This record gives sequence, C-alpha cells and structure tokens, in this order.
Amino acid sequence: MPLQDGLIEENAAFVEMLLFLESSPQPIESLSRASGLSADDVEDALGVLRERYGSPASGLELSFIANGYVLTPKREHWEKVKERYGKKNDGKLSRSALETLTIIAYKQPITRAEIEAIRGAPPDNMIRLLVERQLVREVGKKDAPGRPTLFGTTGEFLRFFRLNSISELPKLDDSEEERFKLAR
Repeated sequence: MPLQDGLIEENAAFVEMLLFLESSPQPIESLSRASGLSADDVEDALGVLRERYGSPASGLELSFIANGYVLTPKREHWEKVKERYGKKNDGKLSRSALETLTIIAYKQPITRAEIEAIRGAPPDNMIRLLVERQLVREVGKKDAPGRPTLFGTTGEFLRFFRLNSISELPKLDDSEEERFKLAR
C-alpha cells in the first residue's frame, strides 16, 4: 500500500504544479488532459491537496470557483496583504456599476431598457465598463421589436465573486425582490 500512497502523492504534486501555473480555475477534465492522469487520479490528487491546504499551516487554499479548481490565498491572510499584492482596482466598482451588475446578475438575460426601468437611469456607461471588465457580456437578442441585445454575467463574474454558479447568489428579500421587478 505505501507504493500506492507514494503514487498519489506524486500525482498530487504534479496537479499542484499545474494549478500553480494556471491563473484561472481548471476543471477536472482540463487537469486530466494536461497531466495525462485519469479523472479519478486527478480527483484523488485534489483530495490530497484539499487536505494539505486545509491545514492552518498553509497560506493557500484549494478553491472550487466557476466550475474549476484554483489555488488562492486563504481569505484571512489575503485581507492583510491585498493592498500590496492585489490589483489596485480589482475589488473596486462604483456604486452605479455594482447596482447595474446586480440587476444583470439577478434578472439575466436582460436588455438595456429593462435595466433602465429598474435603475431609473441609463445604464450605457455602466454596461460598457462591465463589458470591459469582462463581468458582463452580450448573450443574445430579445425576440421583440428592434431585437434589443440581452446581457448576462460571465465566468469572470463568477471568479470575481468566488461563486461556482449564479444559483449561489444570495437570495433577495421581499423588498429587494419588489425593487427588481420590471415596470410594465
């Protein structure tokens, strides 16, 4: 059995190296292709890494974000060093941009006119900013006169907010739900 444990540790070291080299979350299939290991072997290796990075002695954690695995700083440590090592504007969105992003996240797919009806202000500049930051993208055209563009969130949105899927967004309370209803 020690031979088996050594192989799992070796596989874990290789998967760890791949995660270190990749900056975006990697699904098991991608790790399997890059490593030449089976999906089961990758899952075993991730189990070893989960245990290793779960230790209080580690400054990193194995995170599952946007349907993939990535090495990230532990949140409690990141708060202490993010000013020095974080991108200066990474966490900063204006109130208007955040409000527009919230509307899109909860009501997607949604048009500019629908966003404006909820916000009470034109969203054009905010949408442009959110598209530039790759948090929002065009997801299609609405089957309505003029075929207006529909907007939705991106994988970068999920990574930015450390979500695996939109279903992990906090639930709206009744007053928030009422505010997000479209005026008809």
